[in-house]
Amino acid sequence: MLSPARKRRRTVLALVAAIAPIAAVAAVVAIPGAASAAVPAPPAGWTTVFSDDFTGAAGTGLNTANWLYDQGTSYPGGAGNWGTGEVESVTNSTANVYQDGSGHLVIKPIDNGGSWTSGRVETQRTDFAAPAGGQMEITASIEQPNPANGLGYWPAFWAMGAAARPVGATNWPSIGELDVMEDVNALSEVSHTFHCGVDPGGPCNETTGIGSGLLGCGGCQTGYHTYSVIVDRTHPGAEQLRFYTDGALQLTVNQSQFDATTWANAVDHGFFVILNVAIGGAYPNAICGCGSPSGATSSGAGMSVDYVAVYQTGGSTGSPSPSASASPSPSPSSTGGSGGGKSCTSTATSNISADCFNASQGGVSVTPAAGDSNPAGVDGNQVAQLSNGKYLEYSGVNFGSGSSQFDARVASGAAGGVSGLVNVVLDNPANAPIGNFAIANTGGWSSWRTVPANIARTTGVHNVYLEFQSGAGGNPPYVSLHYFSFPAQ
Repeated sequence: MLSPARKRRRTVLALVAAIAPIAAVAAVVAIPGAASAAVPAPPAGWTTVFSDDFTGAAGTGLNTANWLYDQGTSYPGGAGNWGTGEVESVTNSTANVYQDGSGHLVIKPIDNGGSWTSGRVETQRTDFAAPAGGQMEITASIEQPNPANGLGYWPAFWAMGAAARPVGATNWPSIGELDVMEDVNALSEVSHTFHCGVDPGGPCNETTGIGSGLLGCGGCQTGYHTYSVIVDRTHPGAEQLRFYTDGALQLTVNQSQFDATTWANAVDHGFFVILNVAIGGAYPNAICGCGSPSGATSSGAGMSVDYVAVYQTGGSTGSPSPSASASPSPSPSSTGGSGGGKSCTSTATSNISADCFNASQGGVSVTPAAGDSNPAGVDGNQVAQLSNGKYLEYSGVNFGSGSSQFDARVASGAAGGVSGLVNVVLDNPANAPIGNFAIANTGGWSSWRTVPANIARTTGVHNVYLEFQSGAGGNPPYVSLHYFSFPAQ
């Protein structure tokens, strides 16, 4: 959420939430709407490295052994208005930040005759990290603010790289930022975003970042919901960030989308956790197309936090090291299919040629896949420069005994902050995705990468829909597809 000289979200991307991931991957899922729940115990193989259940007496401040209070409108020496254009001044007053006596932290913005105050707190610790070969999850149970008029409200739960603290975040975004939960203007929505690299532009399309856009979050203002990010370093060279709401996978970001230095600087280190409610700023302003707050904006609607926890698995230097750019391995064939104006002998779960689709939502072109080699069974064509709202259907894909992985060979020359998601959907294009991956500029329309993504484990024969949704740039083309696979596992 903090971004020096940053303009924040420019668009909204509508995305149906993915189905719940495998339990061993998403460590903790709380029951939506449950109030004052205990911090969940870690599952087998995980340990709790930090937690706070906010059990202090009503009206008391936070335990300063765990938390520090930001104050004013910037870090000392950092960008003004926290780099986002927000208008509040944050305080350590229990009028703005307090425990409610019922097991919750409340951060409450207050309008003092047109001068807003609010709260912003950070963990003292900055060493929350996934070890090499392991994983780390940051999670919280939160009830979003529910004001009568929420124009300008901007609640957030997020983390920044440890190196930001000593220099007032003047090294943003290179040190990495994980926006686990944001909403604006009391829309009862949620967005998840990763920031990295340089501003403006760079591999994370700053100042926008690579994100899910705002997604529907029903009941998120009237009950407690869990918001989580997992930093997964299990497979060196194929690390991932995965963002969840109530255990449903919302956004996957893959190491293969970035150069090694950018990823390491943004991900492979310690983080500290931040909770705050901003008022006004470029994100709520961009979404409403107006200035915020207004004179009608309600005062005193708090964000309530039931718990915050950080979990970790052990690391291992002996973990498998699959190459993120390697061609997929052959796996069992499937029933035949045809489409895309050409005849395909099979829609196997390995190396499915992109132009073997059966149906699409129009406006799809098939052209030579310039600059890429063709593994066994793959022709030299691509489905070129897909844009927002397009989908491709592949009939009769036989997953056999099962797969929980999707690999896509893609290229993008999208400029001007364009990014988006490729969603994997089964049997009906209206169904929820079983997984997705984010894609940004790969270096050009003939610069090909194999991008992996986790999917819910799938068996049997299904029609597969690949659905394309643009992020910051809206409708311009942002990805070309050469071939894809569901490796047998």
